This record gives sequence, C-alpha cells and structure tokens, in this order.
Amino acid sequence: MNGILAEIRRREVPFGTADLWWLGQMGLLLKMGETILCIDYFASELPGRQVPPPVAAAEMDGIDAFLGTHNHLDHIDHSAWQVWARCCPDAQFVFPALHLREVMDDGITESRCLGLNDGGCCRVGDATIHAIAAAHEFLDQDPESGLYPCLQYIIEGNGVRIYHAGDTLRYEGMLAKLRAFGRIDAALLPINGRDGERYRRNCIGNMTFQEAADLAGELEPGAVIPGHWDMFADNPGDPGAFADYMDAKYPGRVRVIRPDYAIPVSIGR
Repeated sequence: MNGILAEIRRREVPFGTADLWWLGQMGLLLKMGETILCIDYFASELPGRQVPPPVAAAEMDGIDAFLGTHNHLDHIDHSAWQVWARCCPDAQFVFPALHLREVMDDGITESRCLGLNDGGCCRVGDATIHAIAAAHEFLDQDPESGLYPCLQYIIEGNGVRIYHAGDTLRYEGMLAKLRAFGRIDAALLPINGRDGERYRRNCIGNMTFQEAADLAGELEPGAVIPGHWDMFADNPGDPGAFADYMDAKYPGRVRVIRPDYAIPVSIGR
C-alpha cells in the first residue's frame, strides 16, 4: 500500500474532527470517522502539469468513494477513474448526474454510480454528500433534463462539515444555499480567477482570489484552503495574495491554511 494511504488508514479521527490531505489543484483526500473520500484528484501523469501526482492512480486503494465535481480532466480524470473502477472494487463514484454515460464508459457499473444534481445528496459510510450547483463560468443548466454540469459539495460526517467548491464563480443565491447548512468547518475554494485570454482558448474561469476571500469572509468557515493555483503554468493563482487579502480585510476571522502536498491537516470544532 502507498505510504500516504497507509498513514490515512492508520490515523484515528475522533468525533468532531476530520483529516484532510491536499493533492494539488482541487484534489483532496478526506477522512471522516472510518470513511475515506477522494475528491477531484487529477492523478494522470500528463505533459504540462507542474507537479507530479502525490499518489499514483494504481496505488489508490481502500477508498470508499471517489468524487468529481465536473467533467474536466483535472476534476474527473477518466483515465484514473478507469483504474479505480478496477483497483477499488467496492468504491462508489459521485459526480454530476448529467455525466452518467461518460462515467459508465470508464467501466463503472450503474450500481456504483451516485449521480447528483443541485439540492441532491447521498451517503457513503460515515459521510453525507450534499450537492450545490456551480457556475463555471456559467450555471449552464441543461434545459431538457434540468441537470447541472458542475457541482460543489458539502460533506458532513463525524460531527464535521467540509465545503469543497469545485470550480465556480459566486452567483446570486449561492451564499444563502451554503449558509443553510450551518457552520462549515473548512472550505476549499478555487482562486485562479479568469480573463479574456484564457476564455478565448476555452480555459473557463473561477473566482479571483479577492472573490474567494470575500466568500470566505462572509461565510466564516473555521478554516479556508486556497486551491486551483499550482497545476498549470498558463492557469495560475496566488495563494500568498489570497492569504494577504484575507488578513487585510477579514483579520482573525478565518484560519487560512496554505496546504502542502499530501501533508495531513486536522480540522475540528
């Protein structure tokens, strides 16, 4: 077993806590109680990525569910999902229901697919996963099915609530949806922003670091982690600028965690 996964399996996570391991970009391993979730992990060793995957796709075992927020390579890595379908035969797969066919094409049977839409939820072990529509850069709701292509997740379990924003801009009503869940103990937010040059080459955007900081400042989670800044040279973000803006505008209100690759972070109340 990979050393990181072995450590995760060994670690005890008392009630009222959760442990997180950032995997780069918006990738996250999350342990709640005895349940291990892997979210938005880009595990393929492809040209152009600036940092290698901390855990090889074939070494991911003992995972209870793999979550993907939307059908982009660095969030639903289909090559890796095909591997995980085989090496984690008991794992469930959580994703926007609009992408059921693409996920099943990875060799994942429908019985293992937990497709969600805005307002939906599912349970995996000790964790309950709630879905909220994401605007990347637009909500883009499918007019026929009513399904959204991009989601955000609120993950509750073991007395803790974690918010994974996927890729999104803030949109009208989103803060109210998040606040309806009550206190959030940690939030992973994208900070790479957007601009015309990226949009013209179909690199659609996210919140700027200022917008992400304002969302964190208004939501006031116990901790905030900036994501989506490290993987590609032509789509960067600045976690230092995010932390500085949080300190200047919301001093002492939210703990800012600048993550390091596959280093455990404990979240608790």
